[in-house]
Amino acid sequence: MRTAEQYREKLRSMRKNVYINGQLLERDDPQLIPGQNVIAETFNFAADPKYADLMTAKSHITGKTINRFTHIHQSVDDLLKKQEMTRFLCQHVGGCIQRCMGVDALNALSVVTKDCDLAMGTNYHERFLKYLEYYQENDLVGNCAQTDVKGDRMKRPHEQVDPDLYLRVVEKRSDGIVVRGAKAHNTIAPYADEIIVVPTRFMTEKDADWAVAFAVPADTEGVYLVCRATAPRQRKEFKAPIEQYGSADSLTIFDNVFVPWERVFLCGETKFAGQLAIQFANYHRHSYTGCKPAVTDVIMGATALVAEYNGVAKAPHVRDKLADLVAVAELVYGTGIASAVKASKAASGTYVPNFVYTNVARYHAGVNVYHEHEILADIAGGLPATLPPEGDFLNPVTRDLLNKYIMRNPEISADDVHRCFRLCSDMLCSAHAGVSQVAGIHGGGSPIMEKIAIMGMYDINAKKKIAKRLAGIEE
Repeated sequence: MRTAEQYREKLRSMRKNVYINGQLLERDDPQLIPGQNVIAETFNFAADPKYADLMTAKSHITGKTINRFTHIHQSVDDLLKKQEMTRFLCQHVGGCIQRCMGVDALNALSVVTKDCDLAMGTNYHERFLKYLEYYQENDLVGNCAQTDVKGDRMKRPHEQVDPDLYLRVVEKRSDGIVVRGAKAHNTIAPYADEIIVVPTRFMTEKDADWAVAFAVPADTEGVYLVCRATAPRQRKEFKAPIEQYGSADSLTIFDNVFVPWERVFLCGETKFAGQLAIQFANYHRHSYTGCKPAVTDVIMGATALVAEYNGVAKAPHVRDKLADLVAVAELVYGTGIASAVKASKAASGTYVPNFVYTNVARYHAGVNVYHEHEILADIAGGLPATLPPEGDFLNPVTRDLLNKYIMRNPEISADDVHRCFRLCSDMLCSAHAGVSQVAGIHGGGSPIMEKIAIMGMYDINAKKKIAKRLAGIEE
């Protein structure tokens, strides 16, 4: 397994293809460091013997100890530990741990490549296992690039005026394929080792050129990572752990990118494009059952703390709102547990979390994002929005006055009150907060997509039969 420093060293050696605000940047640019700090924790905790059971696993192909973020789930316990690990790490960094994208894509590929081989006589699974061994051996970090830019949402890939609005194969060669297109919303891409591409939707027979899955190094020639990056506001003296973590997302452009056949895991098998799209979504939504409860834990903790500092912790309306937060966090987490316990075993041997439960959990997480932040804003009051900048708390002219007038409970120091409200401001009013809130709704699929998945998988007819029997209606 790699160390965090080895991970950073690899990033520094990669070809420059990351753009932010018109500039071509090295991967150690300060704007990308907060995101890398998040990923570094997945290496740091894996190296700590105290967390070995949670953070590591045994590879089912080599028997070696590997980082759990590179593991293919071989049991219900694997799914449960992945969920527990995700919640733990997200609590630690105060938000998305980001590395789940790679492991979720790997597990989806492990299922669908095997199913495709069995049905079509292809050899994608053998290719995938060789790639997986390389991925595990090098303890790589992967981004899953799924969402196409889509163009006209009412048209399928082959119907678009510009066929590149869904990523597609433009040439097949003896040694590989050439692809062109773009994938959007790619969290972690500018500081990932690999870009793993999977389809974004079900395909028709006319969409064969768009039914493609593959993996390439993130600095491959022809790949352009056009990014935005955010982090909590940096502080001069009132340092806090949360400020070192952040995220970056990419519009990942593939401009005639060559992919060797050994890295191609689907190419034209339209029936399996949709299956791969939904399998990745399923695994990623299961990861959200660890991630989203952790984010709620942070919001819950901040709400309870600011209520205490404001002297209203025992007020009935505060306790009622905290109960709302508890209910969301533990409902989502509990449903994630249910999806693991009710998992099925695929032909590849990979365990697949229950589709209905993962989508129910992700739906409830998504529709409650703004309600959770509304609770924090309600209890904190207006100060997170109007808190004077840190410099005013350091200026000798205004420092003592601000410390005097920020005081609430006399048993709590002005310094602690200031730190509490600066945290709330970062969580509610910063650019990073805005990105996190929108991502909380749409990351892993918008609530409407979860509803579609739920209704596509749920047996409503069985419930109608119950009603008919109770009503005395014969079949």
